[in-house]
Amino acid sequence: MTEPVRLAKRLAEMLGCSRSEAEQYIAGGWVTVDDVVVEEPQFRVLNQNIALSKDATLLGLAAVTILLHKPAGHEADLSLATRSADDRSGIRQLKKHFAVAELVTPLALPASGLVVFTDDWRIARKLREEAATLEHEVVVEISGEIKAGGLERLNRVDHGFTFNGALLPPAKVSWQSETRLRFALKGERPGQIAYFCESVGLRVEAMKRLRIGRVPMSSLLPGQWRYLLPHERF
Repeated sequence: MTEPVRLAKRLAEMLGCSRSEAEQYIAGGWVTVDDVVVEEPQFRVLNQNIALSKDATLLGLAAVTILLHKPAGHEADLSLATRSADDRSGIRQLKKHFAVAELVTPLALPASGLVVFTDDWRIARKLREEAATLEHEVVVEISGEIKAGGLERLNRVDHGFTFNGALLPPAKVSWQSETRLRFALKGERPGQIAYFCESVGLRVEAMKRLRIGRVPMSSLLPGQWRYLLPHERF
């Protein structure tokens, strides 16, 4: 070879397979160039050593779901370098996971906590279609002095709170400390918690989402992520 060619073309020639199959092997993380995994079919090669893993398969790659601890003041972004050391999923990390995963539970920029990325249509549909009934647990740092009977009002089933013209479902609210409230609420809407707090004389200083449905953020540090475990269900 005297001119660099696309890795997919070279691999197809080596294996006697189609260019499409070669691209699938590469995107699946099964191909190394000089002992380094390369996941880009368009990568240019000349006379390097190209090898296909003995475990390589063309069976469809399993869909993945990623849990991220979004830091306050930052967009929900995934980084290859910030996978949690406590991830016990055993899933091989691929660049493809980051390219196709969609953010399905966004948070406002000032807020922190659990957000979910997925390329699994079943999980995406559940989180969207059941958004009105899926419980979110949020801790809120507050300032100000709560009005008399304010906590009781927040917890009343018939509190009658409306927000943007819609009647809000009841929330379960409790004190965590003198400056922190815990909210467990269904169908969380942007601005809803701030509205609740302001209605009883409090101001939100910080907000962190700890749980979505039955899946907690647990020990993820800000900026870290992990794969959803097989037994975990929202």
